[in-house]
Amino acid sequence: MRSTRITANLPVDDIEKAKEFYAGFLGLTDEEFNLGWVARLTDQQTGAQVQLVTSDADAPEDSVISVHTPDVEAAYEEAQRLGYEIVLSLRTEPWGVRRFFVRAPDGNVINIVEHAD
Repeated sequence: MRSTRITANLPVDDIEKAKEFYAGFLGLTDEEFNLGWVARLTDQQTGAQVQLVTSDADAPEDSVISVHTPDVEAAYEEAQRLGYEIVLSLRTEPWGVRRFFVRAPDGNVINIVEHAD
């Protein structure tokens, strides 16, 4: 598997309220997307970013990070071959990403994702 970017998924109770700190104080002012339950804030000059998550709309557990890869199919096959627990099976989401969740040996749930772009 090849990772091209890793984004922290921070649990928050209220995305709009959390944006006051992450955008207002930390300067992550570019809202790349906001699905109501997850939003990505970025600083376009530096590339620094974070995802704010109230609760994943389509998964049994929330993930702690999103790992972006150019070949999610191969990553899924490798995770299965290595015997890692698949928390959310490989799927294409209505918002256009292809992803699955895998549990790391330390217990953390990781979102492995491929964007269409």
